Amino acid sequence: MTTRSLVIFNALLIFGLLLSACGPSEAELTPTVNPDAIRTEAVSTFASSLTQTALAAPTKTSTLTPSPTTTPLAATTLSLTTSTTAVGGAPSCNNLVYVKDVTIPDNTQMTPGQTFTKTWQVQNAGSCAWAPGFKFSLVGGDAMGGQTLTLSNPVGAGATTELSVAMTAPAGKTGTLQGAWRMADDKGAFFGDQLTVVIVIGGGSAVTNTPGTPASVPTATATQEP
Repeated sequence: MTTRSLVIFNALLIFGLLLSACGPSEAELTPTVNPDAIRTEAVSTFASSLTQTALAAPTKTSTLTPSPTTTPLAATTLSLTTSTTAVGGAPSCNNLVYVKDVTIPDNTQMTPGQTFTKTWQVQNAGSCAWAPGFKFSLVGGDAMGGQTLTLSNPVGAGATTELSVAMTAPAGKTGTLQGAWRMADDKGAFFGDQLTVVIVIGGGSAVTNTPGTPASVPTATATQEP
């Protein structure tokens, strides 16, 4: 080999060695892939996309309106009481029930000026006695001369008694005359059935009437005791 050839060979050898030393190895040319790193990167990317989507979406605020509370109305119970009330507002224990006409039944014929005594049988239907001083007075119609009757003896509860009033058929009148009477307590409060006397003067027409309840009695002021 000549000197020139040797120089060329050495130069090529050196150049080859330099290329071999500077070039990457096969291991370096082959990339290394880490699966865990790839999964982590994917999850991070997905979470980032969700966060950006949530931030981009508008926020809606819902206001709940409470339903009105209905309070049931208290039941109101009404109570009606019927009672007999005396003067002053206290319940009365007095009552009088008509039994029968003892004398002068309704529509008895009379002559002008004729005197008679009208007697009624009655019962104390109350729960307390009628005391002396109770008055039996005219409350409507014609007194026919009758005067207020004042009780002189008590009448016990449930007892039966007779009430008699002396009367006179009016002179100068003809036709049917009638009067209505009631009992009153010592305070002047009337109670019980209304009792009637009905007479016919001079052959006038008779009046059909239910005992104790006059068919039609004009209003009049009760007769006072003389």
